[in-house]
Amino acid sequence: MTKVLINQKLVDEQEANIPYNDRGFIFGDGIYEYIRVYNNKIFTAKEHFERLLRSANEIGLDIDHTVDSLTEIVKELVVANKIVNGGVYLQITRGAAPRDHRFPTPPVEPTLMGFSKSYGRPFKDMDQGISAVTTEDIRWLRCDIKSLNLLGNVLAREYAEKYNADEAIQHRDGIVTEGSASNAYAVKDGVIYTHPINNYILNGITRQVVSWICEDEGIPFKEETFDVDFLKNADEVIITNTSVEIMGVIKLDGEKVGNGKVGPITKQLQTRFNHYIDTHCV
Repeated sequence: MTKVLINQKLVDEQEANIPYNDRGFIFGDGIYEYIRVYNNKIFTAKEHFERLLRSANEIGLDIDHTVDSLTEIVKELVVANKIVNGGVYLQITRGAAPRDHRFPTPPVEPTLMGFSKSYGRPFKDMDQGISAVTTEDIRWLRCDIKSLNLLGNVLAREYAEKYNADEAIQHRDGIVTEGSASNAYAVKDGVIYTHPINNYILNGITRQVVSWICEDEGIPFKEETFDVDFLKNADEVIITNTSVEIMGVIKLDGEKVGNGKVGPITKQLQTRFNHYIDTHCV
């Protein structure tokens, strides 16, 4: 029987329940992380849980957890569900309380929930590349917080689905920000460009890994804004996230990117990413 984590207890998924007035349901008042599992181990756990704690602090959510305690909780879920390769979703809400936009007074116990799933690595898409469309970024102005409020992302992803694309790359007033569920990059003349870290994007964990790889490999990595035209004229377009890892975009808004194949910089990053898996799992 598949186990689900509810407030630090592992329960059968059919018995898992959360109060109807949990603020995560009513307001999207909470935060989350999605962590990859490779060979029974958690990838970049420290980075993920440091970001979770930062998100909690940014929304004024006091949680009684550390990086180490969260890591152990996720490990228990991985073991319980025998996850060899896959991922774990972990979210924390402000808890259950009568509906009121104000924070509960006095504070109530936060609700912690987690579940896992098994799946392999996306080797086929990494080799062949994917397609994307561009769309206006209509999300709120604190995209650096990994909050449960994802309606803007959902609508962007559905826009991509409408045009038979795999991802939507968003822009604010023509300046590329990030994908609906990914960070986005343009490669031009051997240089990788990506949006600077600020409130318009999430500082993705895979994005951080890419920056480390670039430093090790001597690949120029520039955190600079660029517009949609620059993206469309790039030699390579890349997206990254925890699930897809490092993915080449070979078609954008129905037109070929570069020569229409996964480019050499993308492949170099993918190869080095494999080494990071070996050395950054716990």
